[in-house]
Amino acid sequence: MKISKSMEIKPRAYQQAIFETAKKYNTLVVLPTGLGKTLIAVLLAKHRLEEFPNSKVLFLAPTRPLAAQQAEYFSKYLNHEIHLLTGRINPEKRAEIWKRAQIIFSTPQCIENDIKNNLISLHDVSLLIEDEAHRCLKNYSYTFVAKAYREQALNKRILGLTASPGSDLETIKEICQNLGIEKVEVRTRYSKDVRSYIQKLTLEIVKVELPEKIREVREKIKKIYDKKIEELKNRKLLDKEPTKKELLDLQARLQREIAKGSKDFNILRGLSACAKAIKLQYLIELIETQGVESAYNYMQELYEQARKKTSKAVMQIINSKEFQDAYLCMLKLIKDSVEHPKLMKLKEIVSEEMKKNPELRMIVFSQYRESVAKINKELRNLGIKSEMFIGQAKKKDYGMSQKEQQRILNDFRKGKLNCLVSTSVGEEGLDIPEVDVVIFYEPIPSAIRKVQRAGRTARLRPGKLIILLTKGTVDESYHWAAWHKERKMYKLLDELRKDLKSNFHIKTKKQKSLTDFSL
Repeated sequence: MKISKSMEIKPRAYQQAIFETAKKYNTLVVLPTGLGKTLIAVLLAKHRLEEFPNSKVLFLAPTRPLAAQQAEYFSKYLNHEIHLLTGRINPEKRAEIWKRAQIIFSTPQCIENDIKNNLISLHDVSLLIEDEAHRCLKNYSYTFVAKAYREQALNKRILGLTASPGSDLETIKEICQNLGIEKVEVRTRYSKDVRSYIQKLTLEIVKVELPEKIREVREKIKKIYDKKIEELKNRKLLDKEPTKKELLDLQARLQREIAKGSKDFNILRGLSACAKAIKLQYLIELIETQGVESAYNYMQELYEQARKKTSKAVMQIINSKEFQDAYLCMLKLIKDSVEHPKLMKLKEIVSEEMKKNPELRMIVFSQYRESVAKINKELRNLGIKSEMFIGQAKKKDYGMSQKEQQRILNDFRKGKLNCLVSTSVGEEGLDIPEVDVVIFYEPIPSAIRKVQRAGRTARLRPGKLIILLTKGTVDESYHWAAWHKERKMYKLLDELRKDLKSNFHIKTKKQKSLTDFSL
């Protein structure tokens, strides 16, 4: 990929300031979606290739479409030999391209494999850019490549890009250590040098009440769930009401004990109770936040698992009187066409917004593919030009190919669609056009995902963020969890930035060598 003419690079003040830092230090750039992280990478790539004319720049992105998108962006500004390396190109050909390329775009998995197979060396790479750098953790390929680069490269410089590295201090430190970060550059929508470049973002929290009939079903399931939590407390495996993450962590811990050969009756029975609690908690969340159809389908799935005898825990759940009563109630709700009030409220909101502006672009985010399909169907029934936007197929689940995803994005970009109803695949990285309204069908407890979702609007023109929230449910917990985590994240980053400025060395667990990574 090479062009004869390149566009003039015109950085904003904050981009120029961050670039000046990144020229001298390995830098982690934390900048909300849409504020131009990639342009900073372009500036730095140009600088490094001028400083080291015979060197290369390596840009890593977590997916092939994102890597291709970034390569196309770079080609607008830089008149260099730019190539996209993916697993679709045979290894020998990749090695040949690597030799002549000046700027290489790829996925970390592809580069890791080529390093391990001695097809390439990072010796001549003068700049490593890792996009979505919050993924540079544990044994992920980003970590391997960063380690290899720091060991092999003659002229090292690393740039990490992310909208949000998370709200856990140890996690942020691990990212920084894995990338050899020396400086952290953080900007938010409210930073002094950013404010003049962004548009007003209006936030609306729309609360709905869970209907009594749906609450009745929830209470029946919650009775079974509470018994399992009480059992875990009695077995001294829990000491308080657990979050979803805490239950999953407990399950993993108990499984590790059993894998080590433990025959402890308390652990064995505790694992069974924990497995039941996780399934019941998931069902309660569906009832509270998604709706009757999603919850009913999951109950059907549990019955099917029990019929096939794939899980003793499931068989015990469905044999309980409370579960059977809840299932009968759910059948009646389905028969009576009872819907979660969120769906009705969503249709109202979308209709009103479309009346105000028929050319409107909006994204509705939901965590669950089933909800995405339901929402999309309902919006289409209203005459809204809407389309689902989901990831690739997993196991027996349906999905979209990367080609289908690109077609939908192109239609959205051209105005053939007004609305995308998206799972998490629409949160990270992809070049989704500016939208006027972003709607969360449910709050999410992750600061990273909240920042990424919200960053889809209010970039080039004023935008609106609408969060649907069911009162008295996990929706409220998740909403405030994300809010507190986001505040904590920026506070931690500010402290870390100051520590690095004072030549503070990041201390965390021992850094792995390349031999620690499985071959």
